[in-house]
Formats: sequence, structure tokens, C-alpha cells
Amino acid sequence: MEYHVKDLSLADKGRDRIEWAEMDMPVLRKEIRERFIKEQPLKGIKLGVCLHVTTETANLVRTLKEGGAEVYLCACNPLSTQDDVAAALVKYYDIPVFAIKGEDEKTYYDHIKTVISKEPDITMDDGADLVSTLHKEHPELLEKVMGGTEETTTGVIRLKAMAKDGVLKYPVIAVNEALTKHLFDNRYGTGQSTIDGILRATNRLLAGSVFVVAGYGWCGRGLAMRAAGMGAEVIVTEVDPIKAIEARMDGFRVMPMAEAAKLGDIFCTVTGNIHVIREEHFNVMKDGAIVSNSGHFNVEIDVAALEKIAVKKRRIRDFVDEYTMIDGRRIYLLGEGRLINLAAAEGHPASVMDMSFANQALSAEYIVKEGKNLKPDVYVVPGHIDNKVAELKLKAMGIEIDKLTPEQIEYLNSWDVGT
Repeated sequence: MEYHVKDLSLADKGRDRIEWAEMDMPVLRKEIRERFIKEQPLKGIKLGVCLHVTTETANLVRTLKEGGAEVYLCACNPLSTQDDVAAALVKYYDIPVFAIKGEDEKTYYDHIKTVISKEPDITMDDGADLVSTLHKEHPELLEKVMGGTEETTTGVIRLKAMAKDGVLKYPVIAVNEALTKHLFDNRYGTGQSTIDGILRATNRLLAGSVFVVAGYGWCGRGLAMRAAGMGAEVIVTEVDPIKAIEARMDGFRVMPMAEAAKLGDIFCTVTGNIHVIREEHFNVMKDGAIVSNSGHFNVEIDVAALEKIAVKKRRIRDFVDEYTMIDGRRIYLLGEGRLINLAAAEGHPASVMDMSFANQALSAEYIVKEGKNLKPDVYVVPGHIDNKVAELKLKAMGIEIDKLTPEQIEYLNSWDVGT
């Protein structure tokens, strides 16, 4: 079997961690995988998967394979691969993996191109690097692709731009837009895992600090909530007036980054946009300011500008680079500006990824059944899939809810009953 991982001797540790995560993924493990094994809905389908290579992803690709798919996996970020997991997938689950933590840009794209060379019928992406590379470099393979899925906000933005420009050649299901994904994965998963990554990298106390959150989408909401819960004073920066009002009414200070830069002890960007923290912001930061990112790509912090204005740089801790300014101030960049929750920690907890990856598995099944009826565009996850994932999660949690009575259904469907 063709593969490229760091070290197969790490496989035993990886298998143990995959099994540990699996315990907290009952929807994927039991409700979906057991049905997939029986029904084989993905039989004969080649799946090109470009996701963070984590324990949770391992359980997704195992489910896809056991549903009949031929799966090829590469990383969607050079720093997000868990090498022991990659090794275990190759050694114990016979899934070809092309991913090494810390791989350079050339290797990263070589791995993506290797997956593309397998001529997938369905793509499963996180950030749209697989889809964009496929469209740019191998247009001859696009007719074979019946559809794809996209995991994250940044990728959805890119894919919608492709669709708007008329260059997207097959339908893609925006898994990120599922309510059972962004309301929980983005908010609770990103909120907890980002704090986890910052603390593992720095071992700093959040209580009493000023924590600046750039962006108040679902990821920003979760991060602000968790930082405040640990005793930090939270400042939110935004460009969207509605989100800015929401942040203020949630109890946070709201101001431009130019002002927040002077006050913050810890900064984290979660916007999906480029150069949210720039040279003019570095120039006014406190001595000892910590700067991090939890958006998908490493473009939210202008690292090149920081490199330009610094007179000295050194790696002071794992995933912590110290930049000394000409006036002696020190600014600390975490994880080279990449996703700190995956660079320095393990990403989202398995429980919340259970819903996200349930959406991925069921969306892949949907593409097999309905892809031929969809035009090239970006689609939301069908409502029946979203609701099914929620129902399965509640069932796994042992929670029951009310059902509408016939009288209530009739009332909701009528217009003639008033006060």
C-alpha cells in the first residue's frame, strides 16, 4: 500500500488514541457505521479526503471505508497532523495516508496531488485546497467527480467564490453550514480547543488578562465565552455591525483592533480573512503580548510584517516564537500563526466532532444518491440530514424531547385562530 507518514512505529499509540476518541463518538461509531457496514452505501466509490489527520478524522475515514469506500487521506494543514494517528491508519486500518506534521509547503501540496492522482469520485475537504488544486491542475479529472463536501468556513467562502466566478465544476455540500456543525463544533469545539492550545503552548494564566478575540462568528463567540469563563477580560473586534452589537450585548467590550492592540495581553484571530493583525498593530502592542490564530489558514496574522520589524527572533518554547522589536518589546507568536488548537493541542474534543463527521458521512452518502441531480454549486446540508444527526446525538446522550400533539400541528398549520 502506498503511503507517506512519519514513522510506522508510532502506530500502537495512535490506535489507542483512536479507540479512546471512538468511545465519545457514538453517532458515528454506532448509529452510522453499523448501518454502513450492512448497507454498503459507498461501495465502489473513491473518496479523496483532505482533513486534519486527528483521532476524530480517523474514526470518520474508518466509517467511510467500512461503508464500502476506497479512501485516500491527506492533511489540510501542515501542522495539524497527529503522526501516531497517521501511522495507525496505515498499519491497522489499511487506509493510505499522506501526511506528516510540520511538512513543508511542497510536501503538503505533493500529498494533495497524490490523493488527486487516485481520481476520486467524491472529495472531502477542509479549507478547499484539494478542490482548488484539482480544478487548477487537473481539469481533465473533474468530469469523474460526482460531488464533494467542505468542512470549514474558510473553505465555504472559497468555494462560493469559485461558484460565483463560474469555475466550480461539481456540486459541494457545505457541511460547515449544518446547524449541527457550526452551532456546536465551531462554538464549543473551537472555544475549548483554542484555549487548550494557547495554554499548552504558553502555560499562562488567563484570569486577570485582557484577551482580544478578532471576529465574532460562531468560533469567536465560543472563544470569547470560554476566555471569559476562565476570568479574562474579553475585547472583541469586528467589521460586521450586527455581530458587534451582539458581542456588546453578550457583555464584551467592542473596539477596533487599533485600540485593542494597545490593551491586549493575548490575541486570537478567528475571522477567515487576511491580515487582521498587521504591522501597525504590532507597533503598539505591550511587551510580552501573545498573538495566535484559530482561523483555518495562516494568513490572519501578517507574519511577514512581524518578521520585517523584529530585530531578533528565537524559539523560546515549543510552538512559541519570540520576536524582539527595536525598542526592546517582545511579541510572542504561537504556532507560526497556524491553527493553534491543532498545532499545539489535539483539536476539538471527539464528542463535538461526532456531529460534524456524522454530517460528513451522511453527506457523502447523499452525494452518491443525488449528486447526478445537482448542478455545480455550493449547497447546504439537507435539512433531513441535519435533523437526523441531532436526533441521533440526543439518543446517544440519553435525552428525550417532546413531540407536537395533533392539535399543536393543526394550530401551526392554520391561520384563522387568533386571540
